Amino acid sequence: MIELDLNRPAFQESLFTVEKSVALSVLGACKKLRKLTWEQLYQHNGFNWELIASQGYYTFRASSKIRVSAVRDGNIMRLLEIFEDHDSAYA
Repeated sequence: MIELDLNRPAFQESLFTVEKSVALSVLGACKKLRKLTWEQLYQHNGFNWELIASQGYYTFRASSKIRVSAVRDGNIMRLLEIFEDHDSAYA
């Protein structure tokens, strides 16, 4: 199963400053992620896990509008930042 690290200060700042509905979407996605293996995540169409090579991190879809950036460190997914505008994750 995937282990999540939500301790990065930038991620926490994002989480604590977004609207409640956004935070709940992100936390709901985290709850689902914890039940998956990495192989399942790679094949999961809903999360749309993808590499943003120009930025050096991955993103996943927390909702239709929200993406979260992350890096993989062994079995741990370290969450980096929340992007409320889906396209801003690619900039």
